[in-house]
Amino acid sequence: MFYTCGPNEAMVVSGCGRSPPLMIAGGRVFVFPCIQQIQRITLNTLTLNVKSDKVYTRHGVPISVTGIAQVKIQGQNKEMLAAACQMFMGKSEAEISQIALETLEGHQRAIIAHLTVEEIYQDRKKFSEQVFKVASSDLVNMGIGVVSYTLKDVHDDQDYLHSLGKARTAQVQRDARIGEAQYKRDAVIKEAHAMQEKVSAQYKNEIDMAKAQRDYELKKAAYDAEVNTKKAESEMAYQLQVAKTKQRIEEEKMQVQVVERTQQITLQEQEIIRKEKELEAKIKKPADAEKYKLEKLAEAQRLQLIMEAEAEAEAIRMKGEAEAFATEAKGRAEAEQMSKKAEAFKQYKDGAMVDMLLEKLPLMAEEISKPLTKAQKVTMVSNGGSEVGAAKLAGEVLEIMTKLPNTVEKLTGVNISQASGKTTMVR
Repeated sequence: MFYTCGPNEAMVVSGCGRSPPLMIAGGRVFVFPCIQQIQRITLNTLTLNVKSDKVYTRHGVPISVTGIAQVKIQGQNKEMLAAACQMFMGKSEAEISQIALETLEGHQRAIIAHLTVEEIYQDRKKFSEQVFKVASSDLVNMGIGVVSYTLKDVHDDQDYLHSLGKARTAQVQRDARIGEAQYKRDAVIKEAHAMQEKVSAQYKNEIDMAKAQRDYELKKAAYDAEVNTKKAESEMAYQLQVAKTKQRIEEEKMQVQVVERTQQITLQEQEIIRKEKELEAKIKKPADAEKYKLEKLAEAQRLQLIMEAEAEAEAIRMKGEAEAFATEAKGRAEAEQMSKKAEAFKQYKDGAMVDMLLEKLPLMAEEISKPLTKAQKVTMVSNGGSEVGAAKLAGEVLEIMTKLPNTVEKLTGVNISQASGKTTMVR
């Protein structure tokens, strides 16, 4: 019988043929009933609330510590799974959790006893690492792995931690007051230095402003004189440039008029040429074209009539030759065929006649059955002892065919059956 389990469970098969027992974590296995036994063990992660109340530290101060641990049986490690099966097979999750919890709590108490309150309270990470390391080495032998351990809470009933907090608070407050006084002192000193630097900077700034004002006035006067000179020169140059511009405009107007007159003459000449070409295109060239067209059409018609007459004469000649050749060939073929038939009749006598009759038998059968093919409807009645349908019709045609030899013998005096046998023996 097949048994299966999920990834959070392991199966152990023991009994006949299973020494040592077979351990499977997440899978399936075949078990023989009666001679083999299957047991299951959980691989779920177990959350443990590790609480140690009133444990004395290295200096004799009683404190209470609470930690949270995550543990599980390692199903992927065969050795650890075997150890867990030996110790916890048949136990529930609650029983396994209790054993692991007691082990962790013992190690937690031992580590608290070797440390001071300050070391535990101020460096929780170091305390957690020590508990994790010591407890892991011990639980591995049971097949249990510690997934994580975190210090959750540290407190005492003697207000020791509160007193430490008060002392630290007082120290912080003292340092704060001292720092505040020092800050105020430094602020006053820096403020005085800043005021002095501000006044010095203000005076220096006023002196620099006066110097700048003086330099500005001097440079402004020099710039004004230079600007007025340049302005006068600019006005004279402007008037001169205006006169030059007017003169150049007048010259360009004259040139424009000359160009316009020249273009008008050119346009008139081009118009005369255009009209001459238009006259030639509308009257002279169409007349020449029509004349050329009529000449070519007459020439083409003459050539067409000549070629058609020649082609018709050639066709009549070739047709006569072909008919003469066909008549001659047909006569030769018929003569040769008659000659061969005469020779055959002369040589085979009755056999040749039989051969001819046999060649005509299919035609006779076709003529005999032709009336049947034209019938639109045939109704046949059976008396129970004969064939019905197509077989009956074919049989009647064959019966008529079997009477042909007697008919031929009466008409020609030739027995087809005997003549056929003789012909076969000759061959």
